[in-house]
Amino acid sequence: MSATLTSPTNAATPGAGAAGETTVATPTLRALLHRSSFWMIAAACILAIAIIAVLVSGGSQAAGRALAGDNAAPAGAMALVEVLGQQGVTVTLAGSLAEVRSAVGADSTVLLYDENSYLDQSQLRELGGLAVRTVVVAPDFLALQALAPTVGFGGVSDAETLTADCSVPAANQAGELVPGGDTLSIPEGGDSLVTGCFASGSETFSLVQVANETTGGLVSLVPDPRVFNNENVTGYGNAALALGLLGPSDALIWYLPTLADLPRTGPPSLAELTPGWVTPVLVLLALVAVAAAIWRGRRFGPLVAENLPVTVKASETMEGRARLYARGNARLRALDALRVGAVQRLARIVGLGRLAHLEEVIGTVAQITGREPDRVRRVLVGAIPVSDSQLMALSDALQALETATGQAVRAGAPESASPEFSTLPAERMDP
Repeated sequence: MSATLTSPTNAATPGAGAAGETTVATPTLRALLHRSSFWMIAAACILAIAIIAVLVSGGSQAAGRALAGDNAAPAGAMALVEVLGQQGVTVTLAGSLAEVRSAVGADSTVLLYDENSYLDQSQLRELGGLAVRTVVVAPDFLALQALAPTVGFGGVSDAETLTADCSVPAANQAGELVPGGDTLSIPEGGDSLVTGCFASGSETFSLVQVANETTGGLVSLVPDPRVFNNENVTGYGNAALALGLLGPSDALIWYLPTLADLPRTGPPSLAELTPGWVTPVLVLLALVAVAAAIWRGRRFGPLVAENLPVTVKASETMEGRARLYARGNARLRALDALRVGAVQRLARIVGLGRLAHLEEVIGTVAQITGREPDRVRRVLVGAIPVSDSQLMALSDALQALETATGQAVRAGAPESASPEFSTLPAERMDP
């Protein structure tokens, strides 16, 4: 049997009439913009975020490091370094504790501003004993514990004016200090080795100087970094205080710690990142897996060696396929398998080749057996079984048709129609 497929055309030929008119499918500019609006908006957002990030990073880079001796921005301290250089002080900019060790001398001053808390307590204690004078700007908790254990944080100053009122020469030379900055606290009762200047209250000060009995050095703690930056150094007595603390010696080491001061260690191992109970649990799981493998492995018994290839009987294959067809209710598929074999055998019985057309086989079988071609076609291709009984009836009809055809070929005379073709199911409708 044959079928003709017709495919409609969508393209109009030049010069076609009204019957051949078609709508052009080319999208317009508005349609393209509507489809790609989401991606255009996303690209615009990404571009805006990139521009903002560049502006922010550019601004931060322009500001430079706070209190850096080579930074001319308002947050830097280049102005103070230049003035100290004009007064004959040799200023050395250091970025690591090793550079401070190599640059410090017998009568040197060290300024420390550890904004990111790179130094640990051992490094801070070592730094406090290197130079005769050490000025610590905005000390953190570790710096106070290492250099001045009795000094604490005092909060932000609420005094309108900050006057020296102490015995430190640099503070008396400054007179007043910029108000509103952070302060440090000294315990009530005082300490002969600790001196507080620019008091905001009875126990809070904007400058604390600690004397070291062991080394004889002085550690000056200035909690407000505005005293030294370019923006505020010229206000009040900030410049006088900064020059008084940093200018007594001929050598000044301006030290801003960097990543070079951090200990160089490799990445943490997996054992360091995981809790302590993970290793025992993994060991226990491994033991359970081994025990389960031994327990389940003994149930299967020893392996059986089998020579390959294995010869499978045709009857076993047929029974297996039949069970699969029965389990899936594939009656038509099972019947088609029987019909294919029956058509091939009928073609061979009536003397046609294996490549003969189905209609030739049907016509020849109908002519030899004397049956109507429509009934032969229903048996060989048309009828569809809807139940197991109809499947068995069609199978019997195929076998009966083969038997009748063989008898007719041997006898050379047609036979009358058999009654088994009277109860065939409905015919299939080919697409």
